[in-house]
Amino acid sequence: MFYKDYGATGKQLSAIGCGGMRLPNPRNHADGIAILHAARRAGITYFDTAPYYCDDQSEAIFGEALRSMPPSPLPLYTSSKCSRPSASDFRRGLEQSLSRLGLPQITFFHIWCVMDPADWKSRVQGGALREALKAKEEGLVGHVCVSTHMTGPEIARLVEDHPEIEGLTLGTCAINFPYRIQGVEAARRLRRGVVAMNPLGGGLIPRHPDKFDFIRAPGDPDVVTAALRFLVSDPAITSALVGFSSVAHVEAAARALENFTPHSPEHLEHIRRRIEKDFNEMCTGCGYCLPCPQGIPIPRYMDIHNLMQLKAGDDDIRTRFKYHWDMTPDKAAECIECGQCEARCTQHLPIIDRLKKVAAFKI
Repeated sequence: MFYKDYGATGKQLSAIGCGGMRLPNPRNHADGIAILHAARRAGITYFDTAPYYCDDQSEAIFGEALRSMPPSPLPLYTSSKCSRPSASDFRRGLEQSLSRLGLPQITFFHIWCVMDPADWKSRVQGGALREALKAKEEGLVGHVCVSTHMTGPEIARLVEDHPEIEGLTLGTCAINFPYRIQGVEAARRLRRGVVAMNPLGGGLIPRHPDKFDFIRAPGDPDVVTAALRFLVSDPAITSALVGFSSVAHVEAAARALENFTPHSPEHLEHIRRRIEKDFNEMCTGCGYCLPCPQGIPIPRYMDIHNLMQLKAGDDDIRTRFKYHWDMTPDKAAECIECGQCEARCTQHLPIIDRLKKVAAFKI
C-alpha cells in the first residue's frame, strides 16, 4: 500500500479506500467487521460509510469494527455523509452518524449526493453547507467535503466558487474518466482531495474482462488491477474507493498495489488516449450537446446508453437510473428530434436514436 496527499489538508490517505456500501449480510455484522479489520491489516487508512448503506446497517457495522480494530501505527480516517438540505436536518444527520460510529469526530464529512447545480444551490440556501462548516468549527467534523454526481465542468465551478470545500468524492474510472476529468483537474489545481468512487465501473470492468483487456498496461496481471492502478497513478486522485464484499476482495486490492510504482504522466496520458480511441462511440459526457430546448439531461441519458452498449444487465441499468442519476426514462421520450444536440456533438453521436432506446427501457 502507498499513501497520497488529500489536497491541502496535511493528511495522507491509503491509495485504496474501504467503502461500506457493499458489505455482505447486513444483519450479520460479524462478516462486515471481518472485512473492515482485514482492510486495516492491509494498510488501508480511509474508511467510508453513509446512512442507508447495507439496509441502513453500514454505519453500525463500522462503529463496531472501529471499537475493535487491530492495532496499527497508521492513522485511521473516517468518512460519512448527509444529503439533507436544511441546516437542522443536516445537523441531526451528522449527530446520528457520530452516534452510530461511536466517534467524537468524523474526519471527512460529505454534503452527499449533489446531483446538479440546482441541487447544490439548495444545499447552500437550505443551510447544509453553513451547518457543516459550523460543525467543523466545533470539532465534530475534520474536513467538509462534497459527494457528487455532477459533470466535470459543474464540479470545476463548485470547487472554484467554494474554497471552504476541502475534498470531493465522485464517480470516475478507466472507462468513464472523460465525463468528470475537468472537475478532477480543477480539484488538483486548487489542491482539493479527490476520492474516486465506483473505480471498477460499478462492476462492469471485472464482469467483462475481455472487453476491457485493452486498459492493461505492461505488468498489469488483469483488468481489475489495471483499473485500480490507472486511478491511483493519477496525481489528482487521492484514493480509489472500493466497496469490499469479502476479505478476498480486500486482499486482491492490496496485491494490486504491492510493489507498484505509479505510472508516469506520459504513460498515463498514453493510456487515456487509448481508452478514448477504443471507446470513441461512447459518450464522454462533455456536455456540448446542451442546452436541450426540452430540458432533457442528455449527458446523463447517454451515460446510461453507455451501459447498454457494454451490454450491462437490466439490474445494472436500473441501478444507474435510480441510485446514480435519480431519474426515470420518461424525460428522454420528450425529445422533439430538433437535432441541435447532434449538431453540437463533437463525437457526432446519434443522440436522437439513443434517446429513443433509453426511453424504451422498462424500469
